[in-house]
Amino acid sequence: QIFNQHNAEAPNLEQASHRMAQMEPNLDHDVSWFLLPSYWAKMVVALISFLCFANSYDGDFVFDDSEAIINNKDLRAETPLGDLWYHDFWGSKLSSNTSHKSYRPLTVLTFRINYLFAGGFYPVGFHVINIILHCTISVLMVDVFSILLGGLQFSNKGRRLNLAPKSSLLAALLFAVHPVHTECVAGIVGRADLLCALFFLLSFLGYCKAFRENKEGHTFSVFWVLVSVILGAIAMLCKEQGITILGLNAVFDALVINKINLLELIRKLLYKDKSLENAGLLRKGLLFRITLLMCGGASILYIRWRIMGTGPPAFTEVDNPASFADSLFVRAINYNYYYSLNAWLLLCPWWLCFDWSMGCIPLIKSVSDWRIIALAALWFCLIGLICQALCSEDSHKRRILTLGLGFLIIPFLPASNLFFRVGFVIAERVIYLPSIGYCILFTYGFSLLSKQAKKKKILAVAVLGILLINVLRCALRSSQWRSEEQLFRSALSVCPLNAKVHYNVGKNLADKGNQSAAIKYYREAVRLNPKYVHAMNNLGNILKERNELHEAEELLSLAVQIQPDFAAAWMNLGIVQNSLRRFEEAEQSYWTAIKHRKKYPDCYYNLGRLYADLNRHIDALNAWRNATVLKPEHSLAWNNMIILLDNTGNLAQAEAVGREALELIPNDHSLMFSLANVLGKSQKYKESEALFLKAIKANPNAASYHGNLAVLYHRWGNLDLAKKHYEVSLKLDPMAPGTKENYNLLRRKLDQLQKKGG
Repeated sequence: QIFNQHNAEAPNLEQASHRMAQMEPNLDHDVSWFLLPSYWAKMVVALISFLCFANSYDGDFVFDDSEAIINNKDLRAETPLGDLWYHDFWGSKLSSNTSHKSYRPLTVLTFRINYLFAGGFYPVGFHVINIILHCTISVLMVDVFSILLGGLQFSNKGRRLNLAPKSSLLAALLFAVHPVHTECVAGIVGRADLLCALFFLLSFLGYCKAFRENKEGHTFSVFWVLVSVILGAIAMLCKEQGITILGLNAVFDALVINKINLLELIRKLLYKDKSLENAGLLRKGLLFRITLLMCGGASILYIRWRIMGTGPPAFTEVDNPASFADSLFVRAINYNYYYSLNAWLLLCPWWLCFDWSMGCIPLIKSVSDWRIIALAALWFCLIGLICQALCSEDSHKRRILTLGLGFLIIPFLPASNLFFRVGFVIAERVIYLPSIGYCILFTYGFSLLSKQAKKKKILAVAVLGILLINVLRCALRSSQWRSEEQLFRSALSVCPLNAKVHYNVGKNLADKGNQSAAIKYYREAVRLNPKYVHAMNNLGNILKERNELHEAEELLSLAVQIQPDFAAAWMNLGIVQNSLRRFEEAEQSYWTAIKHRKKYPDCYYNLGRLYADLNRHIDALNAWRNATVLKPEHSLAWNNMIILLDNTGNLAQAEAVGREALELIPNDHSLMFSLANVLGKSQKYKESEALFLKAIKANPNAASYHGNLAVLYHRWGNLDLAKKHYEVSLKLDPMAPGTKENYNLLRRKLDQLQKKGG
């Protein structure tokens, strides 16, 4: 039988040293669950946590991964390592007003190491590290839950005893297979939460080590308390939630080490009882340790505030609509509704979504809204648990419920909107740490049911069923996170009112060339959120490419009216106005874009095209030069400079620009082609031929490359080679302009030579 066995590894309580208070009832006595040796328990947890998320190992970079990894210059070797300490998670300067102020330099450092070892942006290595981190955290949870559920006690040899092996295994399995963790594991950006959790747990375990009696007989170690503070600081440098471990360590110290009865303490404080010392406040160095934790936490927060430089980040209404509500009542009621939805995701993690903003959860604006029931249910449960945690006569029950609520609530506080506005409505990743508290409460509830149940096996089988369902849900959700198409489409059924979901589906379709389908989703995004300027901009771009210029202009004009500093929309509006031959308006739009984004090489490039159309050649060259200064690898700007100088007869200058461009972008076949044309006109046939052949090798199916090489051979007098490349060019593009005429001229010349030779 696997249920209700006696613990073969349970310590002999008479031989164990009682450095803590007298042992309380063992939770495992009431739990119908598997009993495994510690190392086997950890292996089982590691294996199952690996199976849950293994299929995400070969996924793509998805959603926020693009900004945090692919577009983040802090990952590249040319960026000094020191810059990581002054930049936010996305690579922007923390001092910038546009920064999100998410300060996670250690997480970015791990991304950079991934990038360097992989030799580029290959997602497999990033995903593998995330999976390994989650497996490691799940294994550590066995030790953490054994302390939280069974208490802290050491043997005579100073080895920590696992007094709840069955309960800790169940709780660790619940944590390992929880589907809400998929975003953290399968999404590479979730690395921040994983690293934070790792050092969070190490800080807690380090704090527990402080109470292992040393040779000198001291009841606690200041060294390990300080180590715990340092590990908490490292956790915060991975993600902001990490700082909360210091508060949880203090709660653990008070409840487990000092056995403080909170209700009794509150009563004594209210009645100004002079026997507070007997309540445990000053016993065993509690006050001293809490002072260390508070000083450490305050120092960490102060340094963090100084590095941040400016005030909190500026979020928009679509990111967190409740926080922008004028009414305090509306804000409070919606915040509490968000809490209830987070709790529901822990209880029933079936409806998961990569983004919960932009209308996904409409605001509650009156008490007549039926969703008020969710708030009532949440607070009914919380108040019931809090009352039991404070008022129960069973000290064991008080301790477990208080720790469960502490680990559920305290790590969630930074995401609660109580202290500052956050940039999301719900984010599954922020529930990673609070799920520890959920697992404690679930396991304790299971132990109570096991105690009352007559058929304990049926109850255990039911829990096994929950674990199995969660494993399958994790595997399914991990597969959805493997590609943006699957991820975005999976959200359509969960959040059909979320404009961002429709926008992302549309963007994914547009990137794949399916413009007709993309238009449908962009239109729906704009319908759901009439102020969604990014959807308007992208829809306007597609309509511009389809030559539906008037509707494109209307959309882009509305976008810049809603957000006057939207530089990309101003530039695209300028392109549309240029196509409509409204050149003065187009020029003004381009300069407005540049005013709002000083370093905007693409806008300078388009401005140069406008000046070229107006025959303002010097202005065009200056604009393209600005584009190449801002972005030296801007191939189109270099090409246009070479072509314009070539067309205006400035061959020497065109050649100089072409050589400069090829030094910067040596493998660009279009630049080789443009410079080869210039060299051919300058009668530098040999060098021109070499560049043409190199361009053709890089892009053998370009008809113009073969055609112009044929012209070079024609001028040079290599008629057979000219004939060969004319024919290749015409085969690739029978309608190639000028090629057929040149080929006919060559054939006539060859016929004449044959007649003379005959």
